[in-house]
Amino acid sequence: MPEIAGYEGGPLVDGSRFLDTPLFWPCHLGASLRGEEAQANALGPDWDDAQELSATLASPGAWPVFTVPLHSGYVLHVVYRNWDGDHGVDYLLLHPDWPRAVTLAAVDGHFMGPGLSWAELEASAGLDATTGVTDPDARLLLLFPMLGDVDVPQGAAPRLASALEALTVVEDPAGLARTLLVNQGLWSPARWRETHGTRVCDGSHSYRNPLNGFALPAPLLAATAEALNGR
Repeated sequence: MPEIAGYEGGPLVDGSRFLDTPLFWPCHLGASLRGEEAQANALGPDWDDAQELSATLASPGAWPVFTVPLHSGYVLHVVYRNWDGDHGVDYLLLHPDWPRAVTLAAVDGHFMGPGLSWAELEASAGLDATTGVTDPDARLLLLFPMLGDVDVPQGAAPRLASALEALTVVEDPAGLARTLLVNQGLWSPARWRETHGTRVCDGSHSYRNPLNGFALPAPLLAATAEALNGR
């Protein structure tokens, strides 16, 4: 398990064992399953099992980590950050030349995001990888909670449904895909644009909105766009 600067106090564990558990995915996508109907469509009769799995994922004694290699040495770490009384999921971008990871999104009661656009999500999911999370469908669903994009293309729903059909046992993957895209994350969907070759957004809770006082500095905004553009 790689060490992650800033998370030395947490008992990080490899989360890959959850990737082949169909129920993991509705749990992981829970922030976009708002309302009883959406949760019922995603979980079906497995509500109690999902509650048990969610408790395991949030255990202070073991913080599951999933590593998604990108290109040029960049990686995204998805960390179930389980401090007692402060648990959530952090999406961290790291490069070997950086002293510490950069937070792109956080899914918790004090959420931050979005962290990427649909184009970046699809590009990152499709990259070849021989370590970490290698399956394109798993990469797509794992990074989906970072998404916030007003202008998702028509092909987004079928692509998402295909991943759900491959990795879950939900009865209506197409319907669930539409629900997820309507309820993207805990933030409002953002508009993305290119500024001096760097993709940024207008999200009021996003580190990638240069107008926010807490935004990433310009060099890290550029590096993030480079890491996620699939080249």
